[in-house]
Amino acid sequence: MRLLTFLGGLSGLFMAGLLAAQPAVESQAQPAVPPPPAVEPENVWNLDLTTGGRVSIQLRPDVAPNHVERIKTLTRQGFYNGLVFHRVVEGFMAQGGDPTATGTGGSDLPDLAAEIRGLPHVRGAVGMARAQDLNSANSQFYIMFVPRLTMDSDYTVVGRVISGMNFVDLIERGEPPLNPTRIVRASIGSDNVPALSAEELRAAASQNAPASAADLGLLLQPGTPAGPEVPAAAPPPRELEPARSPQARPPR
Repeated sequence: MRLLTFLGGLSGLFMAGLLAAQPAVESQAQPAVPPPPAVEPENVWNLDLTTGGRVSIQLRPDVAPNHVERIKTLTRQGFYNGLVFHRVVEGFMAQGGDPTATGTGGSDLPDLAAEIRGLPHVRGAVGMARAQDLNSANSQFYIMFVPRLTMDSDYTVVGRVISGMNFVDLIERGEPPLNPTRIVRASIGSDNVPALSAEELRAAASQNAPASAADLGLLLQPGTPAGPEVPAAAPPPRELEPARSPQARPPR
């Protein structure tokens, strides 16, 4: 009887140990989202838009160091100045950073390996657009209007808007837009580039539209397709070659 009691006690301890260990195993399978560090000027990306103000984005080199370094390099080269948001989908995202404004262009620098490390696609999240290959991001980026967490395992998120989201919401919609919103000037916070006034930004918009769209090669004819239609309830995004943009349905 004592032996049975002893064995029963061992069995209880064993099962208790298994139950105690189970949550730990599950928690390891779901990596925690890294908390944002303190905002530092060197990691703030400022976009002065023709919608009338400055959008400030906290970059996250702690989770996507190579993509953040690419943004800083291109910004300091003046690469993003004057570029348009060429694909803007209501209820989804605004995409820019293509010097050809077609969705197929990028910089002369090599493509980047993916750095997908847990940052979610919430409203205001900024991610890097890519082709079907996970390791094909270059210069194009997008800003989320709404959450779409199904994208978290497919695209590298580099940061999130910390001020000026109202100017993001005003970005002209279209694929491509008839009168696209432009980045008048991009800068890194530590470079202390003053923000352009609303009057200066509106003047830049009126002076360069629609001529800037023609210069950048936008296809402005009504009905010209720029990518697959985004359904109301979209499955996880996939990319169609050769465009570098987040998609809302699998390739056909």
